[in-house]
Amino acid sequence: MPHDHHHHHHPEVDLAGDRRVAAAVGVNILLTVVQIVAGLFSGSLALIADAVHNLSDALSLVIAFAARRIARRPADADMTFGYGRAEVVAALINYVTLIVIALWLAVEGVGRFLNPVEVEGWTVVIVAGVALVVDLVTAALILRLSHDSMNIRAAFLHNVADAMGSVAVVVGGTLILLYGWWIVDPIITLLISGYILWHSWQGIGPVIRVLMLGSPDSPRIDEVAHTLCSADGVADVHALHLWRVQEHRVALQAHVVIEDTAGMDVVRADLKALLEDRFGITHSSLELEGPGAACHDRALIGSG
Repeated sequence: MPHDHHHHHHPEVDLAGDRRVAAAVGVNILLTVVQIVAGLFSGSLALIADAVHNLSDALSLVIAFAARRIARRPADADMTFGYGRAEVVAALINYVTLIVIALWLAVEGVGRFLNPVEVEGWTVVIVAGVALVVDLVTAALILRLSHDSMNIRAAFLHNVADAMGSVAVVVGGTLILLYGWWIVDPIITLLISGYILWHSWQGIGPVIRVLMLGSPDSPRIDEVAHTLCSADGVADVHALHLWRVQEHRVALQAHVVIEDTAGMDVVRADLKALLEDRFGITHSSLELEGPGAACHDRALIGSG
């Protein structure tokens, strides 16, 4: 069974997905405006924190929308691998932006501890309740798209985080109403900030790995090397490079020492078919070498 799945663009599916992303952007921007106005009116920093996070989600969806369209462009002389990595770059921008926002919220939350401000609890509870509904609607709109794109998946997880933040703000507003605990507001702000940082740290790693041409988690490079070395007519494999061109496309480059140069073309075709059938690798560059013409540097990885 191939370890990698190939995702082809279907115009009708792409158009429907674009409409879902556009709808998600619209409701998040509207919610952000309402939350910021309500936060300023009520004096709730936690509500403004939730609004800023919602705004970041709306902006991330705008970037995702643009990246989806760019990614569909065919390969050309400038981008010979195509434009699929536009979504990976967009995901990196989104995560870095989230980290900056989370740090800003943390600073503001600490400031509120030092200079407490009275908060209007009813406004906080009502607006955060509306925000929770909008977050869930947004998550539902992009749930299906999130399965195939790390960029959309990041936006989806952000909305889930927003929903959790809204629940926390509702709880905080309720405690303010019942007990007058104003200190709850900056505490919740710091919790939201901490959660955004944790979530961003978890998400940015795989994005950087793709951009750094890191090998995929599956297939593993030792598994691929063993499969190539075990193939008929192959004596050795070295200068092996395995990386993700984009999220769902793995590429391979290797020097292969063959036992008999007379069957070179057959061996190459068989190896390419093996890589596609076993691992789903459709882009492979194999340099075949005879036993007497092999490279002096025979390191498996890091040469060639």
